[in-house]
Amino acid sequence: MIEKYLKQTRFTSQEDFIRNLEICVPERFNFAYDIVDAWAEQQPDKPALLWTNDQGEARQFSFGEMKKYSDQTASYFRQLGIGHGDRVMLILKRRYEFWFATLALHKLGAVVIPATHLLTSKDIIYRCNAADIKMIVAVGETVITDHIREALPQCPSVQHLISIGPECPEGFGNFHEGRTQAPAFEKPECPNRNEDISLMYFTSGTTGQPKMVAHDFTYPLGHITTASYWHNLTEESLHFTIADTGWGKAVWGKLYGQWIAGANIFVYDHEKFTPADILRKIEEFGITSLCAPPTIFRFLIREDLTRFDLSSLTYCTIAGEALNPAVFETFKKLTGIRLMEGFGQTETTLTIATFPWMEPKPGSMGVPNPQYDVDLIDAEGRSVEAGEQGQIVIRTDRRRPIGLFKEYYRDPALTRQVWHNEIYYTGDVAWKDEDGYYWFVGRADDVIKSSGYRIGPFEVESALMTHPAVVECAITGVPDEIRGQVVKATIVLSAEYKPRTGEALVKELQDHVKRVTAPYKYPRVIEFTDELPKTISGKIRRVEIREQDHKG
Repeated sequence: MIEKYLKQTRFTSQEDFIRNLEICVPERFNFAYDIVDAWAEQQPDKPALLWTNDQGEARQFSFGEMKKYSDQTASYFRQLGIGHGDRVMLILKRRYEFWFATLALHKLGAVVIPATHLLTSKDIIYRCNAADIKMIVAVGETVITDHIREALPQCPSVQHLISIGPECPEGFGNFHEGRTQAPAFEKPECPNRNEDISLMYFTSGTTGQPKMVAHDFTYPLGHITTASYWHNLTEESLHFTIADTGWGKAVWGKLYGQWIAGANIFVYDHEKFTPADILRKIEEFGITSLCAPPTIFRFLIREDLTRFDLSSLTYCTIAGEALNPAVFETFKKLTGIRLMEGFGQTETTLTIATFPWMEPKPGSMGVPNPQYDVDLIDAEGRSVEAGEQGQIVIRTDRRRPIGLFKEYYRDPALTRQVWHNEIYYTGDVAWKDEDGYYWFVGRADDVIKSSGYRIGPFEVESALMTHPAVVECAITGVPDEIRGQVVKATIVLSAEYKPRTGEALVKELQDHVKRVTAPYKYPRVIEFTDELPKTISGKIRRVEIREQDHKG
C-alpha cells in the first residue's frame, strides 16, 4: 500500500532519505476508503487490529471486518443526520469502537474530535460550544455519562448522545444496536476535498484554554514517515503504542501510518497502568514494536525483566517528552534495544527523529524529518549556529508540509501568532550539535535566564533524574535580585528518601547536579512535594509552579 504514496520506499542513509523522500498526494484522499477499504479489497483477512483488555478478552480484527463495521457505523451515523463537516466528539478510551467510529466519520466527510474520558462537565461544555459539536459517542460508564448529561443543558449544538456500552443510560442511543440495524452503506459521491477538516484535537496547553488544532484529510499521509521510518514497521509488524484514544499520540501510533504500512495494531484496553502487565502482553502476544513516553520506560526498567520473554520485541521508539539519557542506557543494558527518540506536536506529524539507519545519541531527539523544513532561530529570526540555542521552527515558504495543521479552528489571530511570514513557530527551544542532532532544551516560556546563562529545564531535570531519590521533578526559574533568575527544583521523592527531607538531602542533590552537568545549572532552590501540577494529558504545568512562587 505504501508504494502507492511514495516514489521511493527504501532508504539506507539520512542523505538518501533527504534526497529522495517524496509523498505523493492524490487529488482526493480519504484514509478510510483509500487505505482501509483498499486493504479489505486486496487482502480481506489481513490482520488489522489486535485488541485485548484487562479482563482477559481478546479479538483480532481483519481489514475486511474493519470495512464492514465502519460501513455499518457510517450508515447509522448518517441516519442520525451526521454528514460532511459535522463535528463529532469521541470519548472512547481504548475501546475498539473508536476505530469503527473514526473510519465511519471519515467516510461521511465529518470531523473527528477525540477526547479523553477525564473531561469534567465544564471541559465538555467548553469543547461543545467552541466547536459546535453535533454528537457525542462515549463509553457507557456512569462517571463519563453523568458528566455528559450534566453538561448537556449548556451545549445547545449537541443533538445526539451515543453509548457503546456497557450501559446505555436514558437519553443515549445504543451504538451496537444502531450500527447492526442500519441499512447497507452507500458511499457518498464526493465525501471530501483534501483541504476539508477531518480531525481536530483540543490541545491540553500549559496555559490558557485548550486550542482547537484542525487537520485536513491529507494528514494521515504525513504519518507515513512516523510508522515506516521511525517505528520501522513492515506488514509483519505487531505494533503497540501506549496511548489513550483521547490523545494525539493515538493517531500517531495506533491508526494512520501503521495501517498505510500494513502493520497489525495492538491495543491493550486497561484501566490502570501496571508495568508488569505491559511486559506480560509483549510476551503473550509477541509484540514486535513498542512506542511509549519516557515515563513508561522509567517504570518498565524498574521491573525484573528476566521474568519475561521479550524476544519478539525488536524495536522501541519514544516520544511525548524528552528522554533522559539514563533511561536509554538502562533499557539498552537490560534488553539490548536502543530507544529511538522522536519529536512532534499535536500541530504536526513526526518533525525530528532518530531513524533506523542512524546511531542514536542518548538524550538527543535526532535530526529533522525531511518532510519538514526545520530550522533553529533566535529572537531576531537568525538561524543559529551549532551549539547555540534557538526556537524550533518550520519554514513553509517553499512548500506547505504534509502533516502540518491547517489552522487553530475559529481563531485566525492565534493561528497568525504562531504561523506568520511563512514560518511556524513551535514554541520549543533546542540546540544542535556539529553532526546535526537536535537536543531539546524546553518550552520557550520555560527557559531560565540566570547571570547571563540560558538554562533549559530539561537538562537540569535529566541530571536530577539520575539520582535514586528523584521520582519526578520540575525545573523553573524564580526571580533573584542579583542573577535575574535562579534555578528552582520541585521534586517528588521516592518512598525510601521521603524521611530524609532536609538540608543534607538538598545539598546532596545540588552536588549531584553539579557533577552530572555544568555547575552553574544546579538548583539553588529545592522544594519537595507529593505531586506536581499537570495538565489533563499529564504534562507538567511549570507555569502553575511559577504562579505559586509569585503569589508566595
